[in-house]
Amino acid sequence: MFAGFLAYLLGSLSFAVLVSRAFGLPDPRTHGSGNPGATNILRTGRKSAAALTLLGDLFKGWAAVALANFLYVKGLSPVWGEYAAAVAVLVGHMYPLFFGFKGGKGVATALGVLLALSPWLGLACAAVWLLVFWMTRISSLSALFAALAAPVLAYVLIGHVEAVMALSLLTILIFWRHRSNIARLLSGAEGGFVKPK
Repeated sequence: MFAGFLAYLLGSLSFAVLVSRAFGLPDPRTHGSGNPGATNILRTGRKSAAALTLLGDLFKGWAAVALANFLYVKGLSPVWGEYAAAVAVLVGHMYPLFFGFKGGKGVATALGVLLALSPWLGLACAAVWLLVFWMTRISSLSALFAALAAPVLAYVLIGHVEAVMALSLLTILIFWRHRSNIARLLSGAEGGFVKPK
């Protein structure tokens, strides 16, 4: 499907790599955790680079769904095209065509998708992330809880079966990409952010 293909290409733009090159930072795929995402960019100490990465990844998730909606209005995409685009942009982020299929874990991109599908859905899942992070200071655990909440909240706030199915796929993808984090969480070895004094 055309919208899904475009969404995959959009997702394949790795802002972590692009921003790192622009700022003269180490390649995030070989630095820190090896994950090309905003959290790993933050480990370099460049908060502005991390913020740009976060915004870029969030925007491409939002833009993929918005583009699918535009194509639907123009008669170039079926009504469920936005859900196909939601999954495709996340797959593109995780397995980017332009960067050797080595991508990020998809949390910021998934948030962009959720905000595009329903602002209330995106804000609700962000609230789940913030609540878990406030309690644990562990980013990965916060992401996993937010991912679990997404299909449930989609059922309540959107009500479309297609939305629940698409977001269930997103949850599975996010859990798959976080499998090393899950192993560390289960063993008690997953690190968190230290609370400022």
